[in-house]
Amino acid sequence: LDIFVTILNENDNSPVFKQTNFTEVVPEDTKVDSTIIAREELSASDADLDIIYYELTTTVPATDGYFAIRGVNNPEIYLQKALDYEKFKQTTLILYARDRPVTSTDPTNTANATINIIIEQADTKPPWFLPCTFINEERSICISNLYTGRVNMSEMATEPLILEPGPIYAIDPDYTINERIIYSIVGGNTDNVFFVDTDTGNITMNKPASSPDSYLLQIMATQVNNIQKYSIANVEIKVINKSNHAPYFESRIYNGIVLVNQVPGSFVFQAEHPSSPLMITAVDDDFPDV
Repeated sequence: LDIFVTILNENDNSPVFKQTNFTEVVPEDTKVDSTIIAREELSASDADLDIIYYELTTTVPATDGYFAIRGVNNPEIYLQKALDYEKFKQTTLILYARDRPVTSTDPTNTANATINIIIEQADTKPPWFLPCTFINEERSICISNLYTGRVNMSEMATEPLILEPGPIYAIDPDYTINERIIYSIVGGNTDNVFFVDTDTGNITMNKPASSPDSYLLQIMATQVNNIQKYSIANVEIKVINKSNHAPYFESRIYNGIVLVNQVPGSFVFQAEHPSSPLMITAVDDDFPDV
C-alpha cells in the first residue's frame, strides 16, 4: 500500500530583514526621485516563502511625504520631495514587512526596520549682506539694507569709510559649509574714486571726489568656490562740503513768556516783544547764505 503524504505549509514564520537599523546621510540638494537605500539592502526574506508586502512611515512630525518606497512589493526608498535643511535636519522612518496585505483579515506576521535619515546641508544659498530682512516665512531669502556713508569734497579719506547701518559684511547662510567670500565693486564707481578690500569689504578712496554728486556703488559678494553664488548690495556715498566751523546760536540767552493755563501747542512769545513768537536760531559759518 503506497501512502502519499502532503505537508501543508503553515504561516508560522515572520519576515526577516538582513539589517534592522540603517543610518543614511542625505545631501540637502539630492535630486527628487533619487534612490536613498537600494531594494537589495531592504528586502526581507520569509521562510514560509510568502509574498512580502511593505509599508513606510515616519515617526517625526512634519517630515512625512519626503521619502517613499517604490511599491508595495518593492522596499527601495527614494526621495519623493525636495529637501530643505532649514525645515528639518533629520528624521526616522519605519519600514514594515508583512506576509499578508495590509487589508488582509488572515493572521499576519510582521517585521520592521528603522531608517535614520540625517540631512547634510548643501551649498544652495548665495551670500547674505548683513543686516538683512527676511521676506519669506522659511527665512531662506534675506534682502540687504542700503548702506550709506559720506565723504568731503576734494578730500581723500585715509581710513576705511564709516557706513550705516554698519560696515560691509556678508556671510554664507549655508553656515555648516561657510565658504569664503570676497568683495568687489561692480557698478557706480565713477572715475574710480573708491576701492573695496577683497577680503574685508572695507571701502577706501583712490582719490578725492571732485563732483558734488552722490555715488551709488554696487558691491558684489562672491563665494570663492563658486562665482555663480553672489549677491549685490548698494552703498550710497554722499559728497559734502567739509565743515570747518561748528554751528552756534545767535544769542546766548533767549527769554520767552507764556500765559497761565495756556493750552498745549500754543506759541511761546518773546519777552521783549510779546506779540512775536519766540524763535531760537543757529548759524554755521560754513553756510553763510543759509
